Amino acid sequence: MQFVSNPDTAATLARIVLGLMFVAPGWPQIKNVRQPMAWVKSTGWPRGEYWALLFSLLEFFGGLALIVGFFTQVFAVLIALEMIATSIFSKQKLGKKFMIGYELDVVYLFFALVVSILGPGPWSVDRLLGFA
Repeated sequence: MQFVSNPDTAATLARIVLGLMFVAPGWPQIKNVRQPMAWVKSTGWPRGEYWALLFSLLEFFGGLALIVGFFTQVFAVLIALEMIATSIFSKQKLGKKFMIGYELDVVYLFFALVVSILGPGPWSVDRLLGFA
């Protein structure tokens, strides 16, 4: 049995799934943005409220952009950078261990890197606008 490789389909599916994974938790944060801002600020993280606001906006609007494939590689890299920051935050401020702690952030980091490498795929706004 031979498997068929279709990188275009893989790129499109990866982009959409990554976007959905960030829109879902991003929406409640956008609806009540003061809550994550207050929580991160309470941890003592420098300028925590600003980071929380930035990351809430990135998760929701960046997730939407990924779903439709708009500036895909830019948003995928920004999400990867967010995951690096949240991993550092989890380790330093929350004292989480890798297992049962921040391993999901690391998975999201690598997933975002894969999307940034694969690009938007053929079914995207980027492709329609000639960016890909």
